[in-house]
Amino acid sequence: MIRFESDYTEGAHERILKRLVETNEEQTTGYGMDEHSEKARAYIRKACQNEQADVHFLVGGTQTNTTIISSILRPHQGAVAAATGHIAVHETGAIEASGHKVLTLPSDDGKIKAEQVKELYDAHWNDVTHEHMVQPGLVYISHPTENGTTYSKSELEVLSQVCRKCGLPLIMDGARLGYGLASKDSDLSLADIARLCDVFYIGGTKVGALFGEAVVILNDALKKDFRYHIKQNGGMLAKGRLLGIQFETLFEDGLYYEISKHAVDMALLIQDAFAEKGFSFRYDSTTNQQFPILPDAALRKLSKKYSYSFWEKVDAEHSVVRFCTSWATKEENVAMLIKDIKAL
Repeated sequence: MIRFESDYTEGAHERILKRLVETNEEQTTGYGMDEHSEKARAYIRKACQNEQADVHFLVGGTQTNTTIISSILRPHQGAVAAATGHIAVHETGAIEASGHKVLTLPSDDGKIKAEQVKELYDAHWNDVTHEHMVQPGLVYISHPTENGTTYSKSELEVLSQVCRKCGLPLIMDGARLGYGLASKDSDLSLADIARLCDVFYIGGTKVGALFGEAVVILNDALKKDFRYHIKQNGGMLAKGRLLGIQFETLFEDGLYYEISKHAVDMALLIQDAFAEKGFSFRYDSTTNQQFPILPDAALRKLSKKYSYSFWEKVDAEHSVVRFCTSWATKEENVAMLIKDIKAL
């Protein structure tokens, strides 16, 4: 079985494994205060063009989202997100379990618009009974979204402007950030994201690392005591260098961008094959996630050799599925899939 259902089916890039082995018997201080973690922080600050950024390393995405959001919100506040957002759908109520409601906005493509945020904010504060309702306390987005779509620089600038006007910190989930940056349609850089967001994180779990996410805090008001929140949420890894080494390797010479581009290149070859066969797509994605609409009969044929993720039914005989590539996707496997798509 050749797996295309997610971008974390493989282990880690060989250079990371090599570095972990090479440093295995080093003696370092714990909890992310070692020299490897410090080097990784320096590389990330340089990429963000912001030497004042605070950088912290956590293990996984849900833990990271919960730690960031719960550290910012007061007990009566909630997180604004797209109805399809990861925190609203695929985190088992982790945000709600921390005592905070997710305030969802309708979205067909996974993105939320600045005007939606302003409308929700105004509706809350213009209601004379607003103190009886959960107050919007921050805005959560992801890049790419759950649907593989990306924010343009202009979209993020307008959204950032509205959030700052309303006093709502803008948080970006970057679990797949490398693939968003590698999209041919994206004009955002890490420096742009650092300028426009209050907090974001750089995903490693899905982009070449064994595990790990790098949280980047730009808003000075949100930096205080963040390590206390990491500890309280079970995210302070004793052998913190295992995270630092991985991000050090990913960012010291551009490996993160290189392997992200490979995944996107592979995904676009798959996209072209489905399009040339006449199939349409549920979302316009130029990242590593592709969402073709296929006859169920065709899916039954493909499922004999390939795994993919079911997304939603379109009608009695057609379904949206997701084919997902990764930093480790093999060109020969993509070539085999393309051959079988042409034979459908």
